Amino acid sequence: MNFPKNLTAKLDIRKQNSALRKLPLPNNLIDFTSNDYIGFSRNKAIFEKTHQYLLDTNCLQNGATGSRLISGNHKVYQEAENYIAQFHQSESALIFNSGYDANVGFFSSVPQKVDLILYDELCHASIRDGIGMSNAKPYKFKHNDFEDLEKKIVNFNGNCNDNFNKNNSIIYIVTETVFSMDGDCPNMEELVAVSEKYGCYLVVDEAHSLGVFGSIGEGLVQMLGLHDQVFARIITFGKGLGCHGAAIVGSQELKAYLVNFARSFIYTTGLSPHSVATILVAYQSLEIEQATIRKLRENIIHFNQVQHLLGLKLMFVRSKSAIQSAIIPGNQNVKSIANQLQEKGFDVKAILSPTVPEGQERLRFCLHSYNSKQEISEVLGLLSTFAF
Repeated sequence: MNFPKNLTAKLDIRKQNSALRKLPLPNNLIDFTSNDYIGFSRNKAIFEKTHQYLLDTNCLQNGATGSRLISGNHKVYQEAENYIAQFHQSESALIFNSGYDANVGFFSSVPQKVDLILYDELCHASIRDGIGMSNAKPYKFKHNDFEDLEKKIVNFNGNCNDNFNKNNSIIYIVTETVFSMDGDCPNMEELVAVSEKYGCYLVVDEAHSLGVFGSIGEGLVQMLGLHDQVFARIITFGKGLGCHGAAIVGSQELKAYLVNFARSFIYTTGLSPHSVATILVAYQSLEIEQATIRKLRENIIHFNQVQHLLGLKLMFVRSKSAIQSAIIPGNQNVKSIANQLQEKGFDVKAILSPTVPEGQERLRFCLHSYNSKQEISEVLGLLSTFAF
């Protein structure tokens, strides 16, 4: 059967723009690409403890066997969710199969037709996809610009009508603690103040914060002591925790609502006992890996210091997270520099448009606890050679 011509045309456009995506092959290069910030995906102790946990609890099945509302709510789920809720100082936690599923499930079901969603313009695609499935009215505000956010709130409150009455409506403010492409963080104290001033509900995605911020990797919101002032936190496990899945933490009422109305939770097979046990053991490991988390923090500081010494500071988006992005406009240009770094043994990926806006193409460096200071200095030295 012939492939549809209109789809072939779209692929051809991607090729012409040097933007065609392809699945990369595994390599043995020095890792500056993965989201495995504290090395938990390669942690042998976590692997062995997970296996032993399943043996000790006599949980010897390979799959969940069905959705959690039918047959897939195996006993590991309850222990893991209770632990996650306690760890994040929250009333409840509900595990989803992925961060994408969690965001789509939340935003497609929680905000109602009479509600308003105000979201940061750089929010992740999974958040925007969920918002696109919602019946609420969505508007984006300028990135980390809370004056713009406040203007939109005031404008909304002053222009409500009978069909969209402010007395019956809820405003949801949506942001991330670490933005996945820029690596920067919002001023969470200021954002909480704006949210409380206008009685809004704050929703925060902490995908790239877990394992990175806080003495035991608890995330930025909790590190700042703001967790009781946030309506919902989306915590993703595929980054700092080195495994798979996600959880939404919040009130018991929120968990009950999601179980009843979040379609990406209701209509999918649950995670296997092994997957959920890995999440549980990884969380337990966070509490004994303070040295590893400190090493990551030291590497972030070292990266910023070397970047400054080499005169690269203006090239990089300001970031104190494990994500450091060097803006190099043009798909072909940034791909060329990425290829040169890879030829020298460093796995650094180019982020191309349309993933980021045209002119904002970049090299995205992901830092890890297992990167050495020498590796960081060397890769930045090569960048200064290739980029100028």
